[in-house]
Amino acid sequence: MDIIFEKTTDKNLNDAIQALKENLKEHSFGVLCELNFKDKLKEKGLEFKEDFVVLEVCNPKQAKEVLEKNIHIGYVLPCKMVVRTENDQTYIGLLRPESLIGLFDEPDLNDVAKKVEEALKASIEASI
Repeated sequence: MDIIFEKTTDKNLNDAIQALKENLKEHSFGVLCELNFKDKLKEKGLEFKEDFVVLEVCNPKQAKEVLEKNIHIGYVLPCKMVVRTENDQTYIGLLRPESLIGLFDEPDLNDVAKKVEEALKASIEASI
């Protein structure tokens, strides 16, 4: 099972990020943190050719549900999504919650992970 889900878009980086943020709200997800590695590396005197923006996103109700079942799942929260560029193409993707939840011995959380993943994928699809 592939751990990454990713789609291309004709939007530029900033438009793709804005569209994703708006579509995440439709599924009760908020962006907790946004980090562009290109900018961060530049601050440290290192050049990186492409933009690689990590968005840490969370649906509070679902996060509470999984944390109450297994506090160690907090190590893979919040969900990571990426908007990046490569060779003048923009990509929107995510680290798949269903794959990550499989690392824990909590089969009754598979449904929550599936719902989260479906919502995040729908947000991506609506953003491209």
